[in-house]
Amino acid sequence: QVHLVESGGGLVPAGGSLRLSCEASGSILSINPMGWYRQAPGQQREFVARITAGDGLIYTDSVKGRFTISRTKNTVSLEMVKMKPEDTAKYYCNYHDYYSESDYWGQGTQVTVSS
Repeated sequence: QVHLVESGGGLVPAGGSLRLSCEASGSILSINPMGWYRQAPGQQREFVARITAGDGLIYTDSVKGRFTISRTKNTVSLEMVKMKPEDTAKYYCNYHDYYSESDYWGQGTQVTVSS
């Protein structure tokens, strides 16, 4: 089993910065990707960024150039700069197990960007 705990959310003015972290425990393999998703009120959860083995990085278009994902084996971080009000959402950490095709989620951390 995998357990994910996010931290680092908060309130930031537009143009500001935040760093989210997610610590994973359990059966964590570096080959399995970790990433971040977000969900705004009334919206579906959407993909933000993912990091795979070998430092493969994928970002949704709206955050390219502003967000940076990084990872140690058991921790994934999301550095967010030049933040916009539309970045406001609850951010969720994700771990995907290729072998079992299972997704694990954290409890989420709220990010609010004021205009």
